[in-house]
Amino acid sequence: MAVARMNMNCSIQSSLSCILKPSSFFNFRTTHFRNRVSPTRNNFVAPKRSLLCTCSSNGNSNAFQTGEKAEPFVVTTPLYYVNAPPHMGSAYTTIAADAIARFQRLLGKRVVFITGTDEHGEKIATAAAAGGSGPREHCDVISQAYKMLWNDLDIAYDKFIRTTDPKHEAIVEEFYSRVLANDDIYRADYEGLYCVNCEEYKDEKELLENNCCPTHLKPCVPRKEDNYFFALSKYQKPLEEILAQNPDFVQPSYRLNEVQSWIKNGLRDFSISRAAVDWGIPVPNDNKQTIYVWFDALLGYISALLEDKDQPNLQSAVSSGWPASLHLIGKDILRFHAVYWPAMLMSAGLSLPKRVFGHGFLTKDGMKMGKSLGNTIEPNELVDKFGADAVRYFFLREVEFGNDGDYSEDRFINIVNAHLANTIGNLLNRTLGLLKKNCQSTLVVDSSIAAEGKEFKDTVERLVEKARIHYENLALSSACEAVLEIGNAGNLYMDKHQPWSLFKQGGDAFEAAAKDLVIILETMRIIAIALSPVAPSLCRRIHEQLGYSEDQFDNLNWSETKWGGLKGGQVMAQPKPVFARIEQIKENENGGAEAPKKVVKKKEKKQQVQGVIEA
Repeated sequence: MAVARMNMNCSIQSSLSCILKPSSFFNFRTTHFRNRVSPTRNNFVAPKRSLLCTCSSNGNSNAFQTGEKAEPFVVTTPLYYVNAPPHMGSAYTTIAADAIARFQRLLGKRVVFITGTDEHGEKIATAAAAGGSGPREHCDVISQAYKMLWNDLDIAYDKFIRTTDPKHEAIVEEFYSRVLANDDIYRADYEGLYCVNCEEYKDEKELLENNCCPTHLKPCVPRKEDNYFFALSKYQKPLEEILAQNPDFVQPSYRLNEVQSWIKNGLRDFSISRAAVDWGIPVPNDNKQTIYVWFDALLGYISALLEDKDQPNLQSAVSSGWPASLHLIGKDILRFHAVYWPAMLMSAGLSLPKRVFGHGFLTKDGMKMGKSLGNTIEPNELVDKFGADAVRYFFLREVEFGNDGDYSEDRFINIVNAHLANTIGNLLNRTLGLLKKNCQSTLVVDSSIAAEGKEFKDTVERLVEKARIHYENLALSSACEAVLEIGNAGNLYMDKHQPWSLFKQGGDAFEAAAKDLVIILETMRIIAIALSPVAPSLCRRIHEQLGYSEDQFDNLNWSETKWGGLKGGQVMAQPKPVFARIEQIKENENGGAEAPKKVVKKKEKKQQVQGVIEA
């Protein structure tokens, strides 16, 4: 069996060699590394206290915060690798982050929602060459594809960082110099099995048959390089203490168990440069090496905070909102975010993020999908076919956040039709129709008066509070379910009271029916707020049907879910469907015509190759 070997040539600083605890299968010869770079030593001196920010990310949910003094909430997606166009796994993470950001804005938080693209590395150069373009041109095209998809999916990000941005490169160089100044970088030879898709060396015991990567199912290749390494093993004890003292740092809890297990088994120093990769940020004072993709890309969470007017340095970036409140990632990159990243930050004397949440994969036929496997769900096709609201709602409602989830077109259509078209859309449409027919589209009384003495109001308020708690706990599926329960309660109320019959009776019955419509429309107003993090365009249409302007929708806050918003004399808009039902049609023998938007062509089933998507 081939054994990975690390050889260092001379003598490293004694203080560093004393704390290194390499795995037993490594052989070391140290290399003198003094004066490799001229690091800046006078900023961000590491404090003696814990660097983990333990302040609450939720704050007082009942207090609506405004202005510059509002508590910041910084949420990030991964910076997506641009070796190929975006897939549904990338979209899923970003949809979830957008829903979380929108909810936090409703609470009045000063939200900074960061996303972007990771554009350096061997895979990028290879993909560009295969497409007949240069790396820069390739990155421009794919990065733009992400921005276009985010627009189509109603993703309201605040910052989009590209790791090829000059300001980002300046931050990486300064950060590298800080870590070097802390004696945490050294030079060594490394020989082992390398996964090009993962951009990392693999331990043979974790590989499958024929040395295949368990994630990408492709053989790892033998490689020997002279690289710079980060002394991760130095931070074994500090990381153990942080996780023991702050169990909410990694979520869900079973992800925390994974991270603690990795650390318990011993941390190995990892390479932070590549000698054979030209497309990257050069190592300071050594232009024959480029900085390793993760040591580069993770810093995008900090460089993204810079404003255009800011000097591109760590001081400016950190003062603009660091530490992050939430890193939202797929579980396959948990090690980088929950082990490597905190250690890097401690080395540089910077605060740790408040929380890292590793969600599951979207699956197809029981296997993880991904760009490298070539079996992804195409998000552009889903949006073109069904619309952004349907796509957002299905994946957030049907996948319990944190766990794996599966996509099926039949299930997608059934869920979206039942929940959005029927439970919510049809309830609004028939209520507005009755109001137009019997009350000239005008509310006869305040909603607070209409609901006096009725348990229904208490039911709605209880479900709204339930949804709020679920949103705050990142239980997005449960939040959707709580809002749907409000819709179900509204439909049951309508069916029980039958206002269409009461209107025909006249007198007191007519008055009671008119009040019933106010109650249902107040319910729809609350749904339009409570579901807006998940289905913003649908909720905007609902809100406009209730007679409100776009500006009023854009300035909503969660406190307005309190019962009593609609007032007597308000005029509703003319009723029209807010969500079109998706109809399934069969193709004829000749293939038939192309189905219109939100109409699904049911094709003959074919045997599908099992595969996976990174969520």
